[in-house]
Amino acid sequence: MSIKPVLKLYHLIQSFVVISIHLIMSANAFAQTPEVTTVKNTFIFNTAVFKSCHASTIVQLGNGKLMAAWFGGTSEGSPDVCIWTSEQTKDGWTKPSKTADGTGENGKQYACWNPVLFKTKDGTLYLHYKVGPNPREWCAMYKTSINDGNTWSVAKPLPTGFLGPIKDKPLQLENGNILYPSSVESTDEQHWTIHLEQSDPQLEHWQKIELDCDTFQAIQPTLLTYPHNKLQLLARTKENVIAQSWSDDGGLTWSRLERTTLPNPNSGIDAATVNNHLQLLVYNPLNAGKDWWEGRSTLKLAMSTDGKTWKDIYTFEDQPKGEFSYPAIIVDNKGNIYITYTYNRVKIKFVQLSIVKNRP
Repeated sequence: MSIKPVLKLYHLIQSFVVISIHLIMSANAFAQTPEVTTVKNTFIFNTAVFKSCHASTIVQLGNGKLMAAWFGGTSEGSPDVCIWTSEQTKDGWTKPSKTADGTGENGKQYACWNPVLFKTKDGTLYLHYKVGPNPREWCAMYKTSINDGNTWSVAKPLPTGFLGPIKDKPLQLENGNILYPSSVESTDEQHWTIHLEQSDPQLEHWQKIELDCDTFQAIQPTLLTYPHNKLQLLARTKENVIAQSWSDDGGLTWSRLERTTLPNPNSGIDAATVNNHLQLLVYNPLNAGKDWWEGRSTLKLAMSTDGKTWKDIYTFEDQPKGEFSYPAIIVDNKGNIYITYTYNRVKIKFVQLSIVKNRP
């Protein structure tokens, strides 16, 4: 008997076994889907001095406290749009406080955009945000606080050519360096590209890390972590799908951007990793409509164990009309999940979830 048919049969059986194991592992992963329970579901404020608000961010402070920030003013892009913050205490969320504005060196007022709160391992609290007439012509600014936001430094610009985190939180690496998910929108709005930026812990030395976006028009990436220095990047696109890229060396190099199985109407997303193995994603799971806000009426939480197969496990909003968008999510080591998002451009919603047990 010829050895070739035997080898061919062997390779077919081997392939079948590998595929079967993969399917069984995927099934087992979702057979133990963590249950989440709602701990809090409230608005950060009910009334405010600003008419419109958007693009919230959230960070955990000391002593179990939280801080949220967003931009608010007459309407997105108006010169009076500033950055506002609020702190969660045992008595609820504090009254919104204006923390940054867009006053330029010439005294002219510009709109503020997309705040990002981030606390480093040494306890420094950063507030990153953008200032400018629009996302094509904005510049990156930041403030710092060493007392959990009780007082803030003066605003400082990032080095020329760097934008820092565009919407979602940075990631501090084991060596102390900070990795920023970033992106650029061209002035003609025809080219959206994502990239990474990295700085030392003091934000003194910066480098840009390029990424091949293939044919995608993508912006506003978010980062997930895995064991063995592996990272995943997810981003919104104009193609009605969330795109992804992978790094096996702690963010120094990245694979070409590719499709996920997750639909998205070109709306902001955010993700977080629980104990380096469970991945959570907050996103709008619909397709885009004729108008930019269409598709933002449903907001869900999805879970994955490998970053490739995702399952919706919680619904924040599912209404015929409305905009529930631009989520931010963080987690702690106790299984608490904290989420903020835009509620019809007039309020910021806060939801706290808890992972309680595995469902058989």
